[in-house]
Amino acid sequence: MRDHPHGENAKHPDVWTGRATNRIQWLLALGGAAFMALGVELAVDSAWGSGIAPLVMSVVGCIAAGLLVLFGTLAFVHVDLKLDRECVEVRCGHIGVPRRRIPLSHVAGAEFAEHVTPRQWGGWGYRWRPEKGTAVVVRRGEGIVLRLWDGHTFTITVDNAESAVSVIRDRLRPGSTGALH
Repeated sequence: MRDHPHGENAKHPDVWTGRATNRIQWLLALGGAAFMALGVELAVDSAWGSGIAPLVMSVVGCIAAGLLVLFGTLAFVHVDLKLDRECVEVRCGHIGVPRRRIPLSHVAGAEFAEHVTPRQWGGWGYRWRPEKGTAVVVRRGEGIVLRLWDGHTFTITVDNAESAVSVIRDRLRPGSTGALH
């Protein structure tokens, strides 16, 4: 993440970037890899005398569970936030999926959330709760809450969230060069 200027009169960069990382997800990814290794081990070195069907089901089950856990956790090892003059873009994981792009013209306001936790949202990842809105939560800590014009909210955990909220608010002000009203 780059260093951002502080103060009310500080000029904001054209593109603000931020990131939040969760290192615990790597442990879960290792668990997924272990399931896959178990499936391969069963396929290669099987001495099952009870038939081929249970062996195939065990191998396929272990590999499928391993892939699901591995890719499910790697998708939320980190979240990248990019804020330019036109939109807020959120990308998850190393391949950037899931991704959400919100034009600033759809944003009614932004608030700094000091404590966002996976427990509030039902876990890590891309979350939706009818009473709270949508969120991308990869770790506990500070975040941004975007209030959209359609009445929904979108929460993102990101480091230096206060700075991002300042940039968003500045770009939403009438008369600023980044406002789209």
